Amino acid sequence: MELYRSHVLVCAGTSCTSSDSQKVREKLREEIKRLNLEKEVQVVQTGCFGFCNLGPIMVVYPEGTFYCQVKPEDVQEIAEEHLLKGRIVSRLLYKEPDTEVKVTDFDKIEFFHHQKRVALRNCGLINPEKIEEYIAQDGYFALGKVLNEMTRAEVIETIKKSGLRGRGGGGFPTGLKWEFAYKAPGNVKYVVCNADEGDPGAFMDRSILEGDPHSVIEAMAIAGYAIGSEQGYIYVRAEYPIAVKRLQIAIKQARELGVLGKNIFGTGFNFDIDIRLGAGAFVCGEETALLASIEGHRGEPRPRPPFPANEGLWGKPTIINNVETFANIPIIILKGPEWFSSIGTEKSKGTKVFALAGKINNTGLIEVPMGTTLRTIIYDIGGGIPHGRKFKAAQTGGPSGGCIPAELIDTEIDYDNLTAIGSMMGSGGLIVMDETDCMVDIAKFFLEFTQEESCGKCPPCRIGTKRMLEILERITQGKGEPEDLERLEVLAQTIKNASLCGLGQTAPNPVLSTLRYFRSEYEAHIFDKKCPAGVCQALLSFIILAEKCRGCGLCARVCPVGAISGKPKETYVIDIEKCIKCGTCIEKCKFGAIVKM
Repeated sequence: MELYRSHVLVCAGTSCTSSDSQKVREKLREEIKRLNLEKEVQVVQTGCFGFCNLGPIMVVYPEGTFYCQVKPEDVQEIAEEHLLKGRIVSRLLYKEPDTEVKVTDFDKIEFFHHQKRVALRNCGLINPEKIEEYIAQDGYFALGKVLNEMTRAEVIETIKKSGLRGRGGGGFPTGLKWEFAYKAPGNVKYVVCNADEGDPGAFMDRSILEGDPHSVIEAMAIAGYAIGSEQGYIYVRAEYPIAVKRLQIAIKQARELGVLGKNIFGTGFNFDIDIRLGAGAFVCGEETALLASIEGHRGEPRPRPPFPANEGLWGKPTIINNVETFANIPIIILKGPEWFSSIGTEKSKGTKVFALAGKINNTGLIEVPMGTTLRTIIYDIGGGIPHGRKFKAAQTGGPSGGCIPAELIDTEIDYDNLTAIGSMMGSGGLIVMDETDCMVDIAKFFLEFTQEESCGKCPPCRIGTKRMLEILERITQGKGEPEDLERLEVLAQTIKNASLCGLGQTAPNPVLSTLRYFRSEYEAHIFDKKCPAGVCQALLSFIILAEKCRGCGLCARVCPVGAISGKPKETYVIDIEKCIKCGTCIEKCKFGAIVKM
C-alpha cells in the first residue's frame, strides 16, 4: 500500500464536469508526473462538494486548502507552487461574499458551518468509482450487521424509531412503509429507488448517485432483507449520464465483491439490483406512474388503494423510496435510531438536503438539520442576496410547493411548518427570489411546467391547470379582470380536491401561496395594469430621462424596430407605439438614461 504526503481531491460531479474539471484532473496528473511527484501526491476524483457555482473545485489535503474556479491553465501554478514548494496560490482561494476575505482552510468557510452532512456524508470525500473507498468509510458494515445480527422485524423497528420520513414528497414514515410491505402476503416482493428527479433546479438525488452510489445500493439491500425481497430496481433519469455510469460501475463492483447477488456474506440472503432509465416525464416521479413505466407501460398514475406496499410492481408488494431517503439508512443502522432522532425537530427527524438556487450568492447543494430557519439558509449558508438587493420570497418543493414571503423568513424548515404556511418540503428544491422577481410571473412559470407535464389522464389536472394558466397569461398581459382572482382560487381548490395523483393535487400551490402572500401584485396587474417588479413586458413602458441622456445615439442604433429617434447631442425619444419592449436599449445605454416604468 502506497502512502502519499498529499491528496488532491477534484470534483467530478455534473456541474464541475461541465466546467472542464476532467481537463483539470488530466492536466494535474501531467504536472505531477513532470515534477516527479507521482509517489508523493495522489489525485482523487470525487462527487459534489456542494459549492456548485464555484467549480471546478479542488481541495488539497492534509492542509485542507480549498481552491475554486480552477481552470486547466491554473494547474501548473498549483503544482509548482503548492504541491512542490508548499506555497498556497492565494488568487484561487474562496472569498466570502460580503467581506471578500480569502479563506485558506476548507473547514473555515461559512457555507459549511451550519450544515450537517448525513445523506451527503461521503460526497466530495471519496472516489465514487472505487468500492474500497466506500468500505473505508464503513461501507457495507450496516448490511453485514443486519444480515448477521438482526431480524427483519428488528431492522424495521430501528427505522421506525429513527423517525426517518420519506425525503421525496409528502414525508411518509419510512419504517411504516417498510412494515406494510413486510406484512403483505406473498413470496415475491420488490424494492424500488425513485431517482426520477424532475423538479426544476433540483439535483440532490443526482449528486448522491454521482458522489456516493454504494450508499444507495447498500440501503436497498437492507430494505430487501427487511421486507423479504430479492430484487431491486433503480429508476433514474436518462438525462443523468454520470450518475447512470457510476451506478453501473458500483453495481458491478458490488456483485464482484459479493455484497450484491447470491448468498451475501454467506448468510443465504439473495438480492440484486437492475437499472431502469426514465425518459424525463415529470409525472413518473409519482410512484404508481413510475411503476407503470418500469413495467413498460405509459407512465400514468392509478387510483390508490391498493397502495404499492400491498400491490405494486407487477402486482407484488413493493416499497418505493427516493435516493436521499435510502442514503440515510446505512448510517442509521450503524449509529442507531436514537442518534438520528436526536437531530431535527419533534416530528421531522434528521437532516434535509436542498438544492439552493436563484438570487443568492452561494448556489449549490446543502444539507441542514430539520428545523433550521430560512434566514440561516439564505444569509449564513447562502451568503445573502447579490447586489445588495432585498430578499422577497423563497420557493420550496419545486412546482408542487409554495412561495414563502420575507415576513416568514424565520420559519423553521420542517414538514409540518412548510405545510402550515402553504408550501411543502418536496424533494428539496429551494429557489430564492429578490425584489426584481414578479410573483405573478413566478406562479405562471411553475404552472406552465406542471400543465405541460400533466399526463392528461384525469380532467381536473388536464383541463383545470390549462384554464388556470390561461387566466395567469391574461393577467400578465394586462388583460386581467377583477373576477379572475376568485376564478383562480375556485379552480385551484377544485384541482387539489379532484385530481388523481400528487402532480395535480399540488399543481395549484404556487398560485395559491402567491395569492395568499402577494395579492397586491395580482391587483396591481389587474387594476393598475402595472407590474411592480418590471418583469411582465406587456405592462411596461420605456422612457429616456432627459437629465441623463448624452445624445450619443447608441440606443437608436441598437433598437431592432427603429422605435428610438433623435439628434446627436440632444435627448432621444422612444415611440411607445413602435417599442416592442425588448430591453436592448437599457442594456446598451452607458449612462443609465433609459428606465422601465
